[in-house]
Amino acid sequence: MKSKKIAFLSVMLCFFTMGFVDLVGIASNYVKADLGLTDSQANIMPSLVFFWFLIFSVPTGLLMNKIGRRNTVLLSIVLTIGSLVVPIFGDTYPMMLVAFSLLGIGNAIMQTSLNPLVSNLVSGNRLASTMTLGQFVKAIASFLAPIIAAWGATAAIPTFGLQWRILFPIYAIVGLVATIALFATNIKEEPADEASSVVSCLKLLGKPFVLLCFIGIMCHVGIDVGTNTTAPKLLVERAGMTIGAAGFATSVYFIFRTIGCFTGSFILRFFSAKSFFFVSALMIAGGLAGLFYASTEMSIYLCLALIGYGNSNIFSIIFSQALLSEPKKKNEVSGLMIMGLFGGTLFPLAMGYATDFIQSQSGAVAVMAVGALYLLIYTLKINKSHE
Repeated sequence: MKSKKIAFLSVMLCFFTMGFVDLVGIASNYVKADLGLTDSQANIMPSLVFFWFLIFSVPTGLLMNKIGRRNTVLLSIVLTIGSLVVPIFGDTYPMMLVAFSLLGIGNAIMQTSLNPLVSNLVSGNRLASTMTLGQFVKAIASFLAPIIAAWGATAAIPTFGLQWRILFPIYAIVGLVATIALFATNIKEEPADEASSVVSCLKLLGKPFVLLCFIGIMCHVGIDVGTNTTAPKLLVERAGMTIGAAGFATSVYFIFRTIGCFTGSFILRFFSAKSFFFVSALMIAGGLAGLFYASTEMSIYLCLALIGYGNSNIFSIIFSQALLSEPKKKNEVSGLMIMGLFGGTLFPLAMGYATDFIQSQSGAVAVMAVGALYLLIYTLKINKSHE
């Protein structure tokens, strides 16, 4: 029993490490300010992070069959630590692109391998609740990132010349602790499954509902990364705040997303997935509509809170709907849905160009609004027999 608790805690620490990927939003804002980048140049950084989900999600399934799930997670954390070490030596544009590439590769591998590892510790009804708890822990790392960066930028104590970049060594140390904890933990793994292939995954896109789910995942992560990146810029543009003070906007989004992760599992016990999804998508749409007009600090925070809570359970509902639609091809569907996180590449790029074109963050909001509209339409396609 004691060893199971230790294993559980080490896995939860890995979920915290998974949340490091969300620092890219606030980091890209600081790099933009430091280097005088345009929005399209700055948004390449979060886009680059999520590009690697397209490349590494399915190969990670093959890798898990060869070296095991725990070893695959360990590899992903080592890559994540490597990504956090690079910015310590400077925040030049090429160095940050390298750092965010490593961060994206590490996170793509981690997203694909950590949840299957959890299934070796718990099963049945406890599996879903444990994964929800993992997402809750992950969200804590997400909303702490801008707070730590802002503290580093304004701290009276020495930060070794790193200022806001003090975030990277702090998270690197946590990642090292997670590596040691998981390495020292003995987790008995199930026999390797037959891994999915790129060809078998792509063939499933020919099935209309799977394609709808895939696009839905792209819209979810696009709105997530887009809000993470755009929220501080809105406060700088409309409320005249400094980037350090505006960074709290990202924390507001993730605080409400964390609350949504925590409460969603309870709400779904009393309401259908279709009803809850519709309300969630409506909250996202309402928050984005408000961002077109919000000009004060509190009004922007309110809109971000709506988007954060609304977007907190979108991924899990779409993911479960996709799996239930193809019960005999769960490996292939799972790999394909993780590939859908590639939406985190497309949305920021489109948002950056839209913002540069109209010289306002309203361009970025408009791109995210398209994703919210799709999610509302997707609600009509949710099958009640899959709930």
